[in-house]
Order: sequence, then structure tokens, then C-alpha cells
Amino acid sequence: MNKVILASGSPRRRELLSKYNLEPIIVIPQVEEKISPEERVDQIAMALAFEKAKQVADKFNNGEIVIGADTIVACEGKILGKPKDEYEAREMIRFLSGKTHEVVTGISIVKANSNIKIIDYEKTLVKFRKLSNEKIENYISTKEYVDKAGAYGIQGIGGLLVEKIDGCYFNVVGLPISKLDALLEKHFNIRLL
Repeated sequence: MNKVILASGSPRRRELLSKYNLEPIIVIPQVEEKISPEERVDQIAMALAFEKAKQVADKFNNGEIVIGADTIVACEGKILGKPKDEYEAREMIRFLSGKTHEVVTGISIVKANSNIKIIDYEKTLVKFRKLSNEKIENYISTKEYVDKAGAYGIQGIGGLLVEKIDGCYFNVVGLPISKLDALLEKHFNIRLL
């Protein structure tokens, strides 16, 4: 089987993949995450995922399978990236309170030293509970928001903020594992199970 490389520094993506039939080599891409307001959220997520996978795939030449992903949180036409600081995290959580937002993860799988590339995305709708100021402050004090798009982690304490989701849970964590498995199996004959 071809070596599998995860083009991501995300501990959550690494942890998700390690539960399955893959022990990927981790290579962290150095991609500047540029966001164009004219593009749709799914287009941005797929473009960033491809850029990450391509950059890492260019370092290899034996048909390695490189997986890139990028997760974006958007609400009411506004993209919520990773908060710069506590203040920005608080504002994001307050903004999401009581609303439904979308989480879009772009996935790109590139075979090194070939023209084979697969690009797709998954979208999940997440509805936050109406949060009191005290609940928001208590969440911010956990520091869980650090390095998370939308300033929360559904797989951690942030799960308390969520009323319901419509779609793939693992997509909100950062890697839609079912879609990834389907793409790997269909295009590369690699199975996670």
C-alpha cells in the first residue's frame, strides 16, 4: 500500500485517523490561509485543502497519498476563523449563541508524482444554544477556543454549547471521516476499516 501522508498540524485530525487503519506520516504545510470574500465557503475550504495537500505532495515522488483538509465556520455570511485572542473568541461565541452556523471542511487527496487529485467537501449545520454571559465566560476561561475555527471544540467542553447538529459530527471536529473513507476507497483502493 502507498504511504499515506496527512498534510496537517491538527492534533484532532491526527487523532481521528489513528483510530482507523492508517498511521499517516505527518507533514505540516506552510500555507497562508487567504480568504476571498467573493468565493463561497465550500470553494475556500476546498482551495485551501488542495493548496495544503499539493504543497506537501510536491516534497514526495513515490506515489504517496497526501490528505489535506481545511475547516471553516461561517454564520450569516461571515467567516469565523481561529480567534486571535480571548476577546475575539468571546465575540465569536456571543455571535454564534442561539444561531445555526455551517461548518465546511474541504478535503483534498493528491497522489505524489502524478496528476491524480481529488477535491471535495462536507457541510454540517450546527445550532448553538442561547448562551448566558456566565456560560460564555465559563467557556472562555477553559481556553479550549485556542486554535479552533469558530472558537469552540465540539469534541470537548464546547459540546455543551451545541443544541443540535445536522450532518457529519466528525466534520465539525475537523475531518469528515466517512466521506474521506469513501474517497480513499473509490479512488485509491485504501480502506479505513
